[in-house]
Amino acid sequence: MTRDELIAGTRQLIDEGDRLRANPSLASLQMWLKRSDDLLATAWGSMDRYHLAWLMVGKPKGIVRGRPMTPDEEAAYVREVAEQKTAALRMSLDAVERQGMPFVGERGGVGPGFSVAPADATAADATAADRPATRSPDRPPDRSGLPADPGLTERLAEARRQADAHRDHDAPRAPRPEKMQR
Repeated sequence: MTRDELIAGTRQLIDEGDRLRANPSLASLQMWLKRSDDLLATAWGSMDRYHLAWLMVGKPKGIVRGRPMTPDEEAAYVREVAEQKTAALRMSLDAVERQGMPFVGERGGVGPGFSVAPADATAADATAADRPATRSPDRPPDRSGLPADPGLTERLAEARRQADAHRDHDAPRAPRPEKMQR
């Protein structure tokens, strides 16, 4: 998938999500969710339950259990899920279009402002104007121009000391009911 294909496909799905919110249909929602899941999985990799729970996609607030939904409840459900998934699609579009993030399914190069330098290229080969464009997308941006914070090093060291003091807090512990405390 190219960047342009991902952008066009995501925009189309966002438009369809907006139409679903205006004219809710459960059958259309199910098909749209399948298509949007496929597009997002191709671009960013598959989402497990943790990611979906974090995005709150498909977890409506007023879920109906144990009985069929009324037409009004079904319409509200479709609107809410479409709104949530459309928000996730908008985040994906922003990441690929505005932020130029490289994505898993990308072919034909990486995001704008990035190009992978040839293996035999040296830093001396690049002019100052070329340097931002030749940095690898896997590397953090150069922050050497940021003002130094003299207390940052000490605050960071203190935070690391405090974290080390609590390193065992996530270790599994056996339950200790009162009956076992003799």
